[in-house]
Amino acid sequence: MSNKLRLTALGAALAFGLTACGGGGAGSGGGNDTANADPSDLTIGVSMPTQTSERWIADGNNVESQLEDAGYKVDLQYANDDIPTQQQQLDQMITEGADLLIVASIDGTALSSQLQAAADANIPVIAYDRLIRDTDNVDFYVTFDNFAVGQAQANALLVGLGLQNADGSKGSATGPFNIELFAGSLDDNNAFFFFNGAMDVLQPLIDDGTLVVPSGQTDIEQAATLRWQQETAQSRMETLLTGSYNDGTVLNGVLSPYDGISRGIITALQNAGYGPNLTSTPRALPVVTGQDAEIASVALIDQGVQSSTIFKDTRNLAEQAVTAAQAFLEGDEPEANDTESYDNGNKVVPAYLLPVQTVFKDDIQSVLVDSGYYTESEVQSGQAD
Repeated sequence: MSNKLRLTALGAALAFGLTACGGGGAGSGGGNDTANADPSDLTIGVSMPTQTSERWIADGNNVESQLEDAGYKVDLQYANDDIPTQQQQLDQMITEGADLLIVASIDGTALSSQLQAAADANIPVIAYDRLIRDTDNVDFYVTFDNFAVGQAQANALLVGLGLQNADGSKGSATGPFNIELFAGSLDDNNAFFFFNGAMDVLQPLIDDGTLVVPSGQTDIEQAATLRWQQETAQSRMETLLTGSYNDGTVLNGVLSPYDGISRGIITALQNAGYGPNLTSTPRALPVVTGQDAEIASVALIDQGVQSSTIFKDTRNLAEQAVTAAQAFLEGDEPEANDTESYDNGNKVVPAYLLPVQTVFKDDIQSVLVDSGYYTESEVQSGQAD
């Protein structure tokens, strides 16, 4: 495996040494009488936010298949980025007698009523990758080390600019470099972890002038992208180019927190005349980061268009969600490796954090193909089979 930026979740080394703190959530108090039940008699409701992202489709499929392999019945539903739809789907799951819920929320603050109903029915709730906020009624959280994801994205940007080598040592470039910052959706708690992790790395270089943000938009509220939408990112990038780069200022890099946002940024740049092999302009595409290793962006990385992505192996995340679900349904508490970081506004939710990997072009084979996540033909075509 390549040595490029192998960042892992800070708590991963503790994975086998810590157990979860119970808290007072929906599943505390023993749960329904599931400990002695046959898995085939139990139903797990799985609520995913959208099918507009291949990442969430993969998550849903992985969770469903692994739960079914363990013998459980599964009610998998997608809410298509519509909050009332997700609320209604969860209401239905609870009414129809789900024994446990796994929820990847659209808006982490919008499910209090549904989770109270789950608590009243003694149904454990596992937050999947997105922390559910402002409620006592969430029992466990499975995710990646999201602050480390942001740090990895920022370091990947520095590597692309030449300020840093892949091994973390100082690069040969000195700057200054012009960059712009993008963030995720403000209703997703992860967006703040990603952005804060990135700024932990970038802010000192902005302060000393190595990095310059010509637009001046350095706050997460300015950089945010509602619902993580590609079209929204494209529109903002077009506005930034018009407002800050029409005078010939060169854009060297863009911090992007998600591959869909990255593709929107790249489209705006290409439409404005940035890109390789363009005879009409000398402006090369800037370094653009990403996250989730979506196949369309992996293909762009392979082609030298996008610079990098952060790979979060959703197969492992699904496996951890299933492991936590089994623990609850068997009357136990799932193992946690972080009982301090994820305060949802009401309580600290015990969590299990998984490691991440940064993928540049040279890493596609070793990290994504050799592991069976994608095939070589999928990378070439930019489409998953």
